[in-house]
Amino acid sequence: MKKLIALFATTAVASGSAMGAIALSGTASVSYDDNGSSPSSTTYDADLVLTGTAGATTYTQSMDIDGGTGRAVAVTGSSLATTIGPITITADMFDEDDSATVSSTGGLSVDSGDNRSVTVSLDAPVGDATIGLDDSGDVTVSGTFSGVTVSHTMQDGADTTTGSASIAGMDITLSNDAGSSSWTIGTTVAGTAITVGSDKSISATFGVTGNTVVVSHTAERAAKTATTNAGAGALEATINNTNATDKRNAFTTVAVSRALTSGATLSATYNSLDDSLTLKAAVAF
Repeated sequence: MKKLIALFATTAVASGSAMGAIALSGTASVSYDDNGSSPSSTTYDADLVLTGTAGATTYTQSMDIDGGTGRAVAVTGSSLATTIGPITITADMFDEDDSATVSSTGGLSVDSGDNRSVTVSLDAPVGDATIGLDDSGDVTVSGTFSGVTVSHTMQDGADTTTGSASIAGMDITLSNDAGSSSWTIGTTVAGTAITVGSDKSISATFGVTGNTVVVSHTAERAAKTATTNAGAGALEATINNTNATDKRNAFTTVAVSRALTSGATLSATYNSLDDSLTLKAAVAF
């Protein structure tokens, strides 16, 4: 697999001079958080994405360029994709995790193995449905029938089914993952977009052009025991568990944002979880 990735990457570099188009995009922001009763803090973020396209082949490189720890530009993604008829080949050439253990909000731990991969997928239309097959052996059947969009993925021991539809002014989504079901219902009432979910979450978005208020409530979350990452070696199985979550109390956020004529967006977000207020100025280009 590594040899295949190396060959694919070398081929891309060799054809780089023939790139038909190169596009740059990115975002930059500065945030001040009073952190409730804790000391306040200021954070900075700037990201850059380079996209090169030649025919049916696309190369995408994303970078964190705000000069944080070590003041070095950090690569956050690198991928190459091409399409040949109904076949799509995608190479993820960036290993997202290069540390022993990485934890994110909620206590999630991800494995430190090599996350690079090459995926070959096939999309074949059959009537109103599309059948897809990838290199992991998963088969996906999807399509839209009478206004209802349905997708079913067949995989070893964990089939998933999702469906969505707009009925009488309501946007409804349903999903079943290995027997666990969830749903969301969204509608607009008097200019306010409201979405409720089976996890007892609710959000409301309202405002006029250029000014938006979003109120969201997240229900209490119970702790979940970690499970050993499948395929991990003896050492990795000891130090790297996946799908662990910490218990978290219910909380509500209120975010107010305003788009300026300068192209920037100013926002203020209150979070009841830690009684904090965050002020943020951001621009996208």
